[in-house]
Amino acid sequence: MPRFPRAVPPVLAGLLLLTACGSHDGPPGAGGDGRVRAQALCPSDYTQYGATPSPRRPTATASGTPTSLPLPSPAPEENGVRITKLYAWGPGSGCAGVEYSAEFEVANTTDAAATYTVTLAFSSSSGGAAGTADHVVEAVGPGRTGKGAAAMHTTQLGDAEVTGVKVLKVRSVPVAEASSASGPCPKAGVRVYADRGDAAMGLRVVGLHLVNCGTRPYELDGYPRLELQDEEHARVDGVEILRGTQGIGSGIGGQDAPQPLTLQPGEAAATTLAWRNTTQAGTPVNAPYARVWAKPGAGPVTVVPELDLGTTGRLGVGPWRRDEAYRDPGAGARP
Repeated sequence: MPRFPRAVPPVLAGLLLLTACGSHDGPPGAGGDGRVRAQALCPSDYTQYGATPSPRRPTATASGTPTSLPLPSPAPEENGVRITKLYAWGPGSGCAGVEYSAEFEVANTTDAAATYTVTLAFSSSSGGAAGTADHVVEAVGPGRTGKGAAAMHTTQLGDAEVTGVKVLKVRSVPVAEASSASGPCPKAGVRVYADRGDAAMGLRVVGLHLVNCGTRPYELDGYPRLELQDEEHARVDGVEILRGTQGIGSGIGGQDAPQPLTLQPGEAAATTLAWRNTTQAGTPVNAPYARVWAKPGAGPVTVVPELDLGTTGRLGVGPWRRDEAYRDPGAGARP
């Protein structure tokens, strides 16, 4: 568990406000002096990246008092994200199951609203890696600043004390093209999203999923179309996108012949993205983003499969197939 300074600072600047999404700022006094408000939401209540969002928003009940830890000066900043607070949580905080958390601000310097996934790395006084945490800040308007907080629930260092935090990775997706595995059904009537995938011996496999969350049948036939993008959202050229994954490996899915599908409301389809990250002569290609068109005429959705293609120059994409294992959690709740 964390070790704490001798005194816990008095109250101010709660974490609850920083879990809110979007482009608004906190109330006066919501930052800058290192103090912690009594009504601070326990980090264990935060919705983390990849988790199913709660159907209700957290309530502003007094739930914990963390210990504020000092940050380096200037505060760590990367890709428009600035860390503003670092907290230790322990038995006396009133929150169980979490050790450290950090608050941050993310500035949207583009001309369109965007949703950000920010990954933070916590470290000890010796510089060793203690662990990571990530958090999604939704719908930050152009020219605006959104706020978030990420909680680390366990450390990799045993009893070692966390003394630092930095921005490890920032990913942004235009709100108009954001993927979603849950929540309100998009106007298109379908959700498209990528899973976390699997990696072994240089082989990468990520599942691409489509759910008919609308009220009408949705037809698919063939392969999705992909456009790869780098960290700056610039198009990545020079990568051969294969139809099928046979040229990447065997036994990984995505190798059947395409067949027409009609998905009824509540049904789903899936396909496979596969590649190898072998690096030989040449410049390695990293394309964290992929714009996906499920079929001709469909609008694009941007997913984040983190394509570390090495110097292979190839990505295999399987055909859509019916996802027989999918069970609709929102049956009866469609528009």
